[in-house]
Amino acid sequence: MNRVLALPALFFCLFTYTPSYTTFNLIFFYMTWTTLILSHSPFKVELFGSIGVRLLFYILPSALLFLFDALVPSAAVLLKAHGEHGLPTGSKRRGVRGRELKVVGWSFLNIFISIAVQATIETLRIGYFNTRSALKVSFSIPIIPWNIAFHLACVLLLREILAYTIHRFILHNDKYRITRYISSLHQTWYHSLHAPYPSTAHYDHPIPYLLGNAVPTLLPAVFLRLHMITYAMYMSIVSLEETLAYSGYSAMPMDFFLLGGIARRVEKHLLNRAAGNFGPWGIADWFCQTTISEEEGEALITETEDEGDEPTPVLRGKEIFEAKVQEALDSHAKKTQRKHKKKLRQLL
Repeated sequence: MNRVLALPALFFCLFTYTPSYTTFNLIFFYMTWTTLILSHSPFKVELFGSIGVRLLFYILPSALLFLFDALVPSAAVLLKAHGEHGLPTGSKRRGVRGRELKVVGWSFLNIFISIAVQATIETLRIGYFNTRSALKVSFSIPIIPWNIAFHLACVLLLREILAYTIHRFILHNDKYRITRYISSLHQTWYHSLHAPYPSTAHYDHPIPYLLGNAVPTLLPAVFLRLHMITYAMYMSIVSLEETLAYSGYSAMPMDFFLLGGIARRVEKHLLNRAAGNFGPWGIADWFCQTTISEEEGEALITETEDEGDEPTPVLRGKEIFEAKVQEALDSHAKKTQRKHKKKLRQLL
C-alpha cells in the first residue's frame, strides 16, 4: 500500500508543503524522488504510481459520490442537474439494485484492466525487447513550470484528437463488420445508462473501453514519453475530469476549469443517442462541427425526463442491438436469395 500511495503523496508534497513554489520544496521533493527511484525499479514506480493516482483521484471520490447518491438520494437530488433522473436508480424512491452495483464494479474493474495492459506492455518492452520504458523514470525531474504546462497541453490535445476519432469512427460506426461489433458492445453497455452518475466514466465493455478510453489516455503519454511526474499530473487531471464530469452534479467545483461544460457535454452525448459530442473537451467537436446544440440537448433531455419513473433509455441499448441483429439476418437472407437466383439462372 505504501508503494501505491508513494508517488501521489510525493506529488502532493511538492505543491502543498508550503504556500509557494520554494527552493526548499524542490530540495525536499528531489530527495524523496531520488529515494523512491533508488528503492524501486522504473517498472514498479510506473505501475504503482498509476494505481495510486487512479485510486486517489478517481476510485475513492467516485465511490464516495456514488454512496452519497445511494444512501442520501433526497439530498443528492438537489445537486443533480436533472433531478431524480440523474440518480443511479433514476428515482429517489428506489434503492440501489444489482444493475447499479454492476456498473460500479465494471467501471473499477476496467481501470485495473487498463493498468494490467499497461504493465504487460512495459514487461514486454523492458524484459523481452530490452528497450527503455514507455515513460521516463529518471533522477532528473521537470522543475520548469512552463515546460510542464507545455507537455500537459500537448498530451491533453493528443488525447482529445484520439478520443474523438476512435469514439466517432469506431465506437459509433456501423459500416464495417468489426466496427459494427464494437459499436454494438458500446451501445448495449455504456449507452444503456439512463444518465451519467458517479462511477460511470469507465463503465463499458472491456473492448470498447480499451479502445475509447485507455488508448487515447495512454498513447499520447507514451508517444511524448512523459516524465513520470508529468504523467502523474496528467493522470490526476484526467481522473478528476472523469470523476466530476460524470457525476451528474450541477453544484460542485465543476464550474472551474470548464468542468461544468464538459459535464453537460457528456449528458448530451448519452441522452441524444450519440448524435455528437464525441470528444472529452469539445475542441475536436467544435472543429468538426459535431457539437450538440443547447436546443437539441435540452429538447431530448426534457423528453426523456418526462417519460415516467422508469427511464426508457435503459432499454435503448438492447433495442438497438436487436435491431442490428434483425438487420444482419435480413441482409443474410437477401444474399442467400440472390445466390439461389443465380444458380437457377445458370441451370436454366
